[in-house]
Amino acid sequence: MITAKFKDQLEAASKLIEILPKKELVDKKTIVVCMSLESVILTDAVCRSLNLSYEMLFSEPIPAPNNSECDVAIVSETEDIVLNDKLIKAFGISYDYIYGEAHRKYEEKILKNVYKYRKGNLIGELKDKNILLIDEGCETGMTALICIKTLLDVKVKSISYATPVIATDVFTNLNDMVDEIYTINKIVDFIDVDSYYEKKIEATSERIMSILEESPYYLPLQKQQGDKNNAI
Repeated sequence: MITAKFKDQLEAASKLIEILPKKELVDKKTIVVCMSLESVILTDAVCRSLNLSYEMLFSEPIPAPNNSECDVAIVSETEDIVLNDKLIKAFGISYDYIYGEAHRKYEEKILKNVYKYRKGNLIGELKDKNILLIDEGCETGMTALICIKTLLDVKVKSISYATPVIATDVFTNLNDMVDEIYTINKIVDFIDVDSYYEKKIEATSERIMSILEESPYYLPLQKQQGDKNNAI
């Protein structure tokens, strides 16, 4: 039984905004990091309300070769990798395959997104920054783990995590890895993220690009606009 549903990402954003410590986030000059293209609609709405700038961190899942629905690893744009060793061993998958797929995903998908949505620039300087990760929902925690690992590697000052809905066991696992988790619903028998939205706004590439280009809070395009203004 599904115990909680949001109308769409905008309603989820408004509910999330209610529980976030706005003054603390602003005082700490927090930078929000959007964890996926699917989360842009929610992230941009939160940032507009809280007057916070945001970055994007790209990653791609690596499914089992014989089961496209089961992710056994995930790679980020910094080529960090998180492995699910238990599943890898259960499926009898070689690590050579995993690392080969990670490189392919990086070359074919992640770099494509970096060029498309960040004009080819690497993620901004985040060292010693306070970070708030935002995701539209958390089922397995794989995306959260790769984002946390990547941010720790670049030596951020603090990491908090916000999501409207999260699996209870994942909440427990992540709780010791971040400074704070903000969530509206913890679900014991988690189904999938889409099940907790009545009708999600479709995150087409056109809609995402439009949001990012029009948003005064998306840092990569803020920088682009600033460079243009300085050149005039």
